[in-house]
Amino acid sequence: MTRTVLLERRDGVATVTLNRPEGANALDMAMGRDLLAVALEIEADADVRAVVVTGAGKHFCFGGDLRGMAEQGAAVGGYLNELTTNIHAAISGFTRLKAPVIAAVNGTAAGGGVGLVCMTDLAIAGRGSRFSLAYTGVGLAPDCSTSFLLPRIVGRRRALELLLTNRTLSADEALDWGLVNQVVDDAEVLPQALALAVKFAAGPTESYAAVKRLIDAADPGLEAQMAREGRAIAAQALHPHGQEGVAAFLGKRKPKFA
Repeated sequence: MTRTVLLERRDGVATVTLNRPEGANALDMAMGRDLLAVALEIEADADVRAVVVTGAGKHFCFGGDLRGMAEQGAAVGGYLNELTTNIHAAISGFTRLKAPVIAAVNGTAAGGGVGLVCMTDLAIAGRGSRFSLAYTGVGLAPDCSTSFLLPRIVGRRRALELLLTNRTLSADEALDWGLVNQVVDDAEVLPQALALAVKFAAGPTESYAAVKRLIDAADPGLEAQMAREGRAIAAQALHPHGQEGVAAFLGKRKPKFA
């Protein structure tokens, strides 16, 4: 069985690749488990001094696998509790690494995919990249750290705009809003991210770690908020609005929220 998250290590740089290209790297149970396993593996490897996170194929990550959720039926609440527990533990692991973490955003980052961008320290996007939260469009609630990290990156009002209206940000808008640090030609996203990672790998890792610890200490509470996110999206998936939103998305029709 093909692993849904790939890990390659070379010269102090760990490259993490979301590997469900046929499904736009949507987050399912296997990917949640694999992402956590990779995060723990990197955390235990003192030779890793920089990390790059990217997606295989055309897109970074479409967020949660709605088809997989729909297939759970009445068991979707437990399914999402387990899924978010794994993904949130992975996100916590990545945010607590000593090594700088860089997102190389190819194509679309949606829903939880935006959360994976937010968990990184720096983000580079291709000119064709797009960013959309999408949760309320399908009657669900934010997860993958978005309710905590996104407001701290783009500001409260802009975060609410993205979460409530589901508007899509272009790469240039994401740069203007501070969601990403740099926009480059699509073909240069991964090479530029790797080049930056190589520089970090040759730098003062403990100094970088100190910077990250100080930033985190100034604004604690990520893990507690992700626990609330997990419960909220599980409850919303069982609500008629969540069930209608997911069914409408999969049926390619406009939802009817009574």
